[in-house]
Amino acid sequence: MANERAYWLAWSRLKGVGPVLQKRIYEHFGSLAIAWSAAAEALQQVDGLGPALVGSIVRQRSHLNPEALLATHEEQSPAFWTPTDLGYPALLLAIPDPPPLLYYRGRPELMAALEVGVGVGIVGTRNPSDYGRRWTRRLTCNLVKNGVIIVSGLAEGVDREAHLSTLETGGNTIAVLGTGVDVAYPWSNRALYDRIEQEGLLVSEYPNGTPPDRPHFPRRNRIIAGLSRAVLVTEAPLRSGALITARLANDYGREVYALPGSLDNARCLGCLGLINEGAHLVLEDETLLKGLGTLPATNGPASVLGPISLPAPDPALDPLLQQVLQAVTLEPVKVDHLAQQVPIPPGSLLGALVQLELLGLVVQLPGTQYRRC
Repeated sequence: MANERAYWLAWSRLKGVGPVLQKRIYEHFGSLAIAWSAAAEALQQVDGLGPALVGSIVRQRSHLNPEALLATHEEQSPAFWTPTDLGYPALLLAIPDPPPLLYYRGRPELMAALEVGVGVGIVGTRNPSDYGRRWTRRLTCNLVKNGVIIVSGLAEGVDREAHLSTLETGGNTIAVLGTGVDVAYPWSNRALYDRIEQEGLLVSEYPNGTPPDRPHFPRRNRIIAGLSRAVLVTEAPLRSGALITARLANDYGREVYALPGSLDNARCLGCLGLINEGAHLVLEDETLLKGLGTLPATNGPASVLGPISLPAPDPALDPLLQQVLQAVTLEPVKVDHLAQQVPIPPGSLLGALVQLELLGLVVQLPGTQYRRC
């Protein structure tokens, strides 16, 4: 049997095939190994693959041996997940362009903890005021004390305060990098990078040795948003990359929170703009905890009610979501059982379950189980 991981790696090496197209190819064929050997005519059936790109793919793949590529890659690079691996975060499968490869260093069990717990992304300016630093630390510590996992980008400023406050409070943090996971950037955060590698988790879609590059950081922001149930912006000017993270989170159906500040402080204008656009206003330490309590529960008790007729799925739902929702009952059901009932690729099933959870239609329980709300 072909090693699917080898083909995720090989497809990611083809020029012209980004995360969106790779996801479409996988969903169309159900296997990237099958897609790798597909004829040009079959590849052209995938939305976005025209004759010119398909011709390029056919030429490029003739020079690649996926299995040999994987063997070399595993010798030279850190550990990584693909969307078909159990360790790959299901929350990321729900976004339009999940990274085909997610490299990691540190404690991979934190990603599993994120799946059954609550992760909050905390982002903001690289040059915060004393007010921004103080409130970032204060809000972070309050979340950590209540079991929230903090996700951020290991940049200077707000990111640094969020990661450091989490570790100093004894909590768990995940840093999403715009470089390879073996590259500490900025260098001023080297000690923090080392500490997160020991106590937290470093992740990146870029292979070992990838240096910092400006386009990488907006791309990195979609992963921060994708891993988070909610995103908090504590201080950001109008052109801050943190606003990209917030708007992506909103696009993904995640909650967005913003800390207000003075109109006289340019570093606060981005947050005020988010609030004006509908972000939740943070006025006290408990604002986020109260809001998180309204998110779909991740560890609720099993139903103790007798048999109840489940309502039919909303016809406005995507057909795939309707199919998955129909298979989930009021009693806890394991993902393995759902996979037998709904014959779709594992990655698509997990992605659908995350979307249904975010819509408040299903609840995830310990032991990779789900039930209807």
